Amino acid sequence: MLKYTFLLLTAFFGLLKANSQELNCQVDVIVDNKVEVNSTEKEILDQLERTVADFMNNTTWTKDKFNIEERINCIVRIQIKSIPSTGNYSGSMSVQSNRPAFHSNYNSVLFNFQDEDMQISFSRNTVLQYAQNQFKDNLTSILAFYAYFIIGMDYDSFAPKGGTSYFTEAQQIVSTAQSVGFAGWKSSETGKKNRFWLVDNILHQIYEPLRDCNYAYHRKGIDKLYDDKVAAKKAMFDALNKLSPIIQQRPNNVNVQNFLYGKFMEFKNVLSDSEIKEKTDFVNLLKKLDSGNSSRYTEILN
Repeated sequence: MLKYTFLLLTAFFGLLKANSQELNCQVDVIVDNKVEVNSTEKEILDQLERTVADFMNNTTWTKDKFNIEERINCIVRIQIKSIPSTGNYSGSMSVQSNRPAFHSNYNSVLFNFQDEDMQISFSRNTVLQYAQNQFKDNLTSILAFYAYFIIGMDYDSFAPKGGTSYFTEAQQIVSTAQSVGFAGWKSSETGKKNRFWLVDNILHQIYEPLRDCNYAYHRKGIDKLYDDKVAAKKAMFDALNKLSPIIQQRPNNVNVQNFLYGKFMEFKNVLSDSEIKEKTDFVNLLKKLDSGNSSRYTEILN
């Protein structure tokens, strides 16, 4: 089954090739200035960067077939903050993905998350291989989790709840990893901004409006900006308004905050030619949905 058959978009994306994987992932490994790295460690980290890129880009994550230009553009940035011992690293990982807008070279951010719970091990000639329902190492599990979450977000933006099976796979990775003792996988961890809560929320009934918003915002809004900007902006506003029931029940939710945070520049650019009333309506809604960043949204009015 082709990725977009159910969306009737095959003609737009062209013929699909059976040998293309799903992700087009750029990987960067960055070491904090305060961390001393010897020549041996530098060689290992250079290989880590290449190995992670190979794993993300050459693993077959779904049964669907992707053309090269269909692959999901994403960035994984690993920030090394300490090296407890050779081959063991602690730090953070930022993950971002986007999807194209129809009839345009514009890309809309779908997912932009900072994971502060990264403890990984890596040595020379390590090969990363993902296998369902198996925990091989923390690095493989973290990367596989985000691969499936990225794909889920992408599919949700093209079809109502189209990413369910991929979110379910990500949730299974969480379940399998919970017994190994690494941070980021459990519900009991402080802050509720970890991998457990990301995927648990997205599959919970309370958060269905977020998934409905993802689809409507992109398919009825972003994808229609070229054809009818006025109608597209209204559709974007209506889609964002779907998030209101979540905020009433779960204020300061990580998934909603993550979705809106990645869209700030998009809001600002799309509304740059809007009348003051339309800008004000958007800003008031955004402040209600994400009160912690109220001052930031005020910039849209300028």
